[in-house]
Amino acid sequence: MTDTRIFESAPAGLPLMLKAALPAIPIVGGLPGIKHETGGLPTTVLKRTRVATDLAHLDRYNEVCGFARADTLPATYPHIAAHTLHLTMMTDTSFPFPPLGAVHLRNRITQYRPIGREEIYELSLRTESNEPHPKGRLINLVSEAHIGGELVWDESMTVLFRSRNGGDEPTPAPLAGVEPPAGDVHWNLGDDLGRRYGAISGDRNPIHLYPLTAKAFGFPRQIAHGMWTKAHCLAAISDKLPESFTVDVEFKKPILLPGTVVFGSTTKGKKTTFGVQDARSSAPHVVGRVSPV
Repeated sequence: MTDTRIFESAPAGLPLMLKAALPAIPIVGGLPGIKHETGGLPTTVLKRTRVATDLAHLDRYNEVCGFARADTLPATYPHIAAHTLHLTMMTDTSFPFPPLGAVHLRNRITQYRPIGREEIYELSLRTESNEPHPKGRLINLVSEAHIGGELVWDESMTVLFRSRNGGDEPTPAPLAGVEPPAGDVHWNLGDDLGRRYGAISGDRNPIHLYPLTAKAFGFPRQIAHGMWTKAHCLAAISDKLPESFTVDVEFKKPILLPGTVVFGSTTKGKKTTFGVQDARSSAPHVVGRVSPV
């Protein structure tokens, strides 16, 4: 039986970030009300009603991600509005994995039509598809935006949770075998990019902030947000985007900050493939594809 929780405003992010850290603390993580249950995915649906866009916040988001000001939202922007719904879902003890250490592996967004800057919409979030991966389990967090009952946007956020009960994926990844196109556009990324995007997105995961906080999680220094990279790629090909489209991305090697990466894109027929590679080693960071709906 589905349980629906309604939010009239966005859940507060800081308490959720603290809640996300508690299961990783020895002894504390095993206490009732903190330890995550094992088993299937929760059937809970989270809904946020009457989502209105803070236009000043949107302008700051556009600036950080490279979008030009427009009368409609970038396709990646509703992901920001859904961020604390994601945290609410993953920090609930009915969710089978603690969120700390999870890896955002893939992301698919479909824009069925653009959302106007001043349009009011409703967001919902559910979980689905608990599948094996060689390093653990893949869970999809599925968000939808409706306006007047019309589905205008949705997102499938595929997250890897490390586990011993992994295995081979039952189906190939959507972008299996696709490599980032060669390019000559260099992006010089500052060491404060993670902090700037974190302040706008609400995603202040320590791996994105400072060398010291990133090293605590095994990174040599802080890394760029995957969703910033996806957004910046879409901004770079904004003149090639139709009004209705699906954009898939696969996040590969993390982008260390500061650093320089190379962006490339190619269009064949109605599909545009894009990607980001390391400027020195050509190691792939992100590969993506836009397809018309």
